[in-house]
Amino acid sequence: MTKTFPIGGIHPQKYKLAADIAITDAGLPEYVYIPVKQHAGAPAKIVVSQGDKVKAGTLLAAADGIVSAPVHSSVSGEVVKISREEGRSGYYETTVTIKVEGNDFADGIDASDTVIAEIPDSTEEIMRRIRNAGIVGMGGAGYPTPIKTTVPEGRKAEYLIVNGIECEPFLCADDRLMQEKAEEIIIGAKIINKLLGIQKAVIAIDENKPRAIEIMTRLTKSYIGVNVRVCQTKYPQGGEKQLIAAITGREVPIAKLPIDVGCVVQNAGTVFAVYEAVMKKKPLIERIVTVSGDAAEKSANFRVRIGTPAEFLINKIGGITEKTDEIIFGGPFMGTSVTNLKAPVTKLTSGILLLSAKLAGKEPETACIRCGKCVDACPQGLMPFEIARYARNNDFSQIMRLHARDCIECGSCAYICPARIPLLDYCKMSKAEAKKILKKQ
Repeated sequence: MTKTFPIGGIHPQKYKLAADIAITDAGLPEYVYIPVKQHAGAPAKIVVSQGDKVKAGTLLAAADGIVSAPVHSSVSGEVVKISREEGRSGYYETTVTIKVEGNDFADGIDASDTVIAEIPDSTEEIMRRIRNAGIVGMGGAGYPTPIKTTVPEGRKAEYLIVNGIECEPFLCADDRLMQEKAEEIIIGAKIINKLLGIQKAVIAIDENKPRAIEIMTRLTKSYIGVNVRVCQTKYPQGGEKQLIAAITGREVPIAKLPIDVGCVVQNAGTVFAVYEAVMKKKPLIERIVTVSGDAAEKSANFRVRIGTPAEFLINKIGGITEKTDEIIFGGPFMGTSVTNLKAPVTKLTSGILLLSAKLAGKEPETACIRCGKCVDACPQGLMPFEIARYARNNDFSQIMRLHARDCIECGSCAYICPARIPLLDYCKMSKAEAKKILKKQ
């Protein structure tokens, strides 16, 4: 039987236009722009200077603290500038700009497609390679993987859940990765199992990915302890808490983490990056990106070097069309609007979407009719219309009572609202205020 979470959820049209399109290499742009903060936590500390020659895999910035991650060059070339550059949402970020001269890899990196299955014996060596490679959660949160795969004292890991759900419309990067790099992902899961000291790994895939399910199910038969679980196609099935509930039936309590209920969740792309880091000593310098949208001339799944400008990829699918009303980094629900087409692909960029005005959702807002649809849709069991009522009046006195900090920012409430109230924006405001209240306390 297919699995799903028990509360809320919606069923938007999937628009998986790139599902049957094989991954192709995007090629190299003239310049790459590599931010030193592509992860949760502290920005990495720059270790190169203007004029330095680098190769693909050369360290550009070292992790600065426990919650941080190193950043590497994705190409060979010359560091031409270290400056504050405008990112995808208009914020300025410390960025290393490299003029691309080639594709030479740093010594010791295996850039071949050969599958290696013999996992190193030492867990210390495995962790060292993951840490040095700058692996972070590639599903969007960007939490450093070495921390997430370290079980805190007093806790016990029981399940590793490999998140292959990819429930956002249009995005197909993980789907294609599971189809084309299935064995590497399975080996990556075994590597993380070894770090966690467990034998059980579940690869969760939703039912609208039949080819990935077939390939993964067939290959996992050769690997003890790794199994596939098919989940219902429902948004936001890929949320950590929702996926844990679907697979294990366990609920992550308020203000707690997955490890508190014995679970570790890792995105399929992250697990593949772990495989490459441990088995090939390859840093996280590229990822799969879906470039698509209802306003796009065509769709593609590209293997993209970190730092590649968005416009370079958009031009490869025919450029910005007349129908294009908005460009999104990520998915249409949890992604962000792009204000700068020179903004680079980072470790967290799963997609670049060209959306029409119809899908951009810019319909006029009307009065709330208190229909309760947002309550029914919320996978966290919250009351978004009530949170919004207080937030729009800048009255945050009831925010803690309404548990606004438990919002996972999935956007289901805003999608389902017949009044087109920007409920997600109000929930984000309230969540930020709740964090301030907790900090004061």
